[in-house]
Amino acid sequence: MHQTEEATNRMLGQLPGMTELVLVRHGESEGNVAATQAREAGAHVIDVPARDADVELSATGRDQALALGRLLSEVPDERRAAAVWSSPYVRARQTAELAVDAAGWPARVMVDERLRDRELGILDMLTSAGVEARLPEEAARRRWLGKFYYRPPGGESWADVVLRLRTLVNDLDRRHSGQRVLLVCHDALILLFRYILEDLSEREVLDIAATSTILNASVTRFARPGGVGEWALETFNMADHLLSEGVPVTEHAGEANVHPR
Repeated sequence: MHQTEEATNRMLGQLPGMTELVLVRHGESEGNVAATQAREAGAHVIDVPARDADVELSATGRDQALALGRLLSEVPDERRAAAVWSSPYVRARQTAELAVDAAGWPARVMVDERLRDRELGILDMLTSAGVEARLPEEAARRRWLGKFYYRPPGGESWADVVLRLRTLVNDLDRRHSGQRVLLVCHDALILLFRYILEDLSEREVLDIAATSTILNASVTRFARPGGVGEWALETFNMADHLLSEGVPVTEHAGEANVHPR
């Protein structure tokens, strides 16, 4: 079947895709810690230890990934994910690899660059205070456009990220027809998967972003019996596996003012 015809039939529900999609935010990273410290200190620049793609998990983040793995180990064989995919960023790959190893799953962690975090361009390494002080015109443009459509020079808007995630979902549907898939990625991506799979509006996804912080190593799960029809959100931002093991639950939020104004 021609690929375009196949994609059309899949969208029409005539071909099965994935039956379950589990989304995990990476464990706490050294960058998360540095960013929170910078914001609390009123600093303009985040003292990150490496470029964004190379930032590693903190000690707490490693504990969170292992706790996630123990949660996955309790999943019956018949309900295990057939595939595990990760962002190429080190903190996500470490989370996926530690969790899969702790779970005793035979799955190999596969990487796709479309799962990388949103690229911040000129705003990279700056706190909100730093953007206001050093790039006031960009700060004003960001407020005017809102988080969904604002694209920093050299970076991406949320709408840009949605475009790459849509192609990923289509590819995963084709590659993992009738199967469960686990993705390890980043907080903004989890919100944007909700935007795509639940067919949300800009305002609806921004309302969620304004009221919810995606917790490190949290689990969000979508189900679609038979691999056809609409997705149902079964679990959102669940971190009970951390609480039950006494592992810290960490919140490292992004910019709180997300709506256009």
